[in-house]
Amino acid sequence: MTNQIAVVLGALILAFLGIDLLTQDGRLTLMLARHLADFIEYLSFWR
Repeated sequence: MTNQIAVVLGALILAFLGIDLLTQDGRLTLMLARHLADFIEYLSFWR
């Protein structure tokens, strides 16, 4: 991954978080974090 791609991806993630916080008070980010935690727990079961 080049530096340019990393900067663009970082900017997109920050823009997504900012838009979510402004429009939905961070509900989508919280939902994604909860699903990620559940997924990690599911994967640890198979370890």
